[in-house]
Amino acid sequence: MSVRPWRDIHRRQSRQIMVGNVPVGGDAPVTVQTMTNTLTSDPKATIDQIRGCEEAGADIIRVSCPDEESTAALKQIVRAARVPIVADIHFHYKRALEAADAGAACLRINPGNIGSSARVQEVVNAAKANNCAIRIGVNAGSLEKDLLEKYGEPCPEALVESALDHIKLLQDADFHEYKVAVKASDVFLAVAAYQQLAEAVDCPLHLGITEAGGLIGGTVKSAIGMGSLLWYGIGDTIRVSLSAEPEEEVRVGYEILKSLGIRTRGVRVVSCPSCARQGFDVIRTVEKLEERLKHISTPLSLSVLGCVVNGPGEARETDIGVTGGGNGKHMIYLSGVTDHTIADQDMIEHVVKLVEAKAAELEAHKAAQEAVAAE
Repeated sequence: MSVRPWRDIHRRQSRQIMVGNVPVGGDAPVTVQTMTNTLTSDPKATIDQIRGCEEAGADIIRVSCPDEESTAALKQIVRAARVPIVADIHFHYKRALEAADAGAACLRINPGNIGSSARVQEVVNAAKANNCAIRIGVNAGSLEKDLLEKYGEPCPEALVESALDHIKLLQDADFHEYKVAVKASDVFLAVAAYQQLAEAVDCPLHLGITEAGGLIGGTVKSAIGMGSLLWYGIGDTIRVSLSAEPEEEVRVGYEILKSLGIRTRGVRVVSCPSCARQGFDVIRTVEKLEERLKHISTPLSLSVLGCVVNGPGEARETDIGVTGGGNGKHMIYLSGVTDHTIADQDMIEHVVKLVEAKAAELEAHKAAQEAVAAE
């Protein structure tokens, strides 16, 4: 029996596919994706942005391939990338063939939009020949005309029917290495569509609230929509769609997964909103610490509380804690136990060093465990 059953998430069982060397679905970790916004035809700019996304923790990165110049550059981009690259294809099937040959790990297409069954078969053949997966990407903003006429407007049933139609085209071509998304900018529509699709298919599901908005608004919408689905076990890979830099999409994606205990990466910060009781400027301190600790990928927790009301209690639950005190001196907690005080002017630098040391300690312990297991 679970110690905390109210935290348990019972994940929907899906088939597992491979996107390059990254498993998606089944019992594989929920992966975090983003998409570049540079011109793919400019390989240097695209590779530079991919590198930043990799450092932020992206598991899979998508690039748009609207023209021959983009697919021509894709080979260089794929070689330089450390994570699998998905080629985003719309309408023209030849771009899909070129992208598969260039080494894309996955093609994002809607099979029904690329022409005849013969063209679909060509794309499938190219995907098979290159060990390339396919993502079917249904979007409420680009539903087929016949479905809009049938249902009158984008609705969950229309999105699911579109997805099933596209799936059938791949299955008829004897292709089964696919995942599916049914995205909408309306949270209610997207969640309902994914819930219905999850009941109808066994393939991995790619979650997203499309065109979610800017950094704050889009984060909230994505957290509500994808968080609801993930909480109920639906979703195998996610992309947070923000009008913000792709690195921010990756960070928000991890924060959503961290909040649900699905995946952990980097420093989980527990901090108070601050009030007149605070012994130091909590807001500015947290901003500086989050910026300074972006390079830490090891999962660990840090509490930053302005006073002693909730500070000691939160610090007991985190790896490192700081609680505001009087006279410019603040209490530092290590592994939940009071350890020493630190002067106000030295606090940020001191906490950064403590976190870095703790991360190194945890990594060394992990390496030692892996070495023992390998013997």
